[in-house]
Amino acid sequence: MTEYNFIEYTPESYDENSMLKKSKEFYEFMNKRRTVRDFSSKPVPKEIIEIIILTASSSPSGAHKQPWTFCVVSDPEIKKQIRIEAEKEEYENYHGRMPKEWLEDLAYLGTDWHKPFLEAAPYLIVVFKKLYDILPDGTRRTNYYVTESVGIACGFLLAAIHNAGLAALTHTPSPMGFLTEILNRPENERPFLLIPVGYAAENVKVPGLKRKSLNEVCMLY
Repeated sequence: MTEYNFIEYTPESYDENSMLKKSKEFYEFMNKRRTVRDFSSKPVPKEIIEIIILTASSSPSGAHKQPWTFCVVSDPEIKKQIRIEAEKEEYENYHGRMPKEWLEDLAYLGTDWHKPFLEAAPYLIVVFKKLYDILPDGTRRTNYYVTESVGIACGFLLAAIHNAGLAALTHTPSPMGFLTEILNRPENERPFLLIPVGYAAENVKVPGLKRKSLNEVCMLY
């Protein structure tokens, strides 16, 4: 078991006016983030993607087990394989798996089983959650709060993507077992999220959504 020495931590400190200003600026910046389904073919430097993933991996996790793997796919052939298998699953979803209510809730977005963005985006980041670690001797070591930890890391990831001036789409073709096979991931990993990343296409359009107000999402006691 790894032992850690405790080190001094000095968090950033601001006066209240600065705190309010920075909080408003960050909210306004993040509130501009939107999901897009149309990507430019303009290349993105790999180093930027690597730094974005390092940011995501700075996320907190249960017992600091960091139970995630970020697979970065740029190979056109692998992206094509992923699209083919994802569209197979999505076709089934839109033609029987999804209940009527779900389809009604999606209707205004104009989505269907076709997923061209899986090939158009320069990168696909496939996030896997590690249910347990496998030690060098082959024994298993439990990970804790895996879903919660990976979910938080994905939040960091999306914020980092937006901060870099890139666009993303959170895609969950269910079931996602084909990702394990295509990317040859080990038995202790399960696919969690598939995120196309790149520049938004020129003149891209997104739904005119309205986010819930503070009173709708926050309860004060």
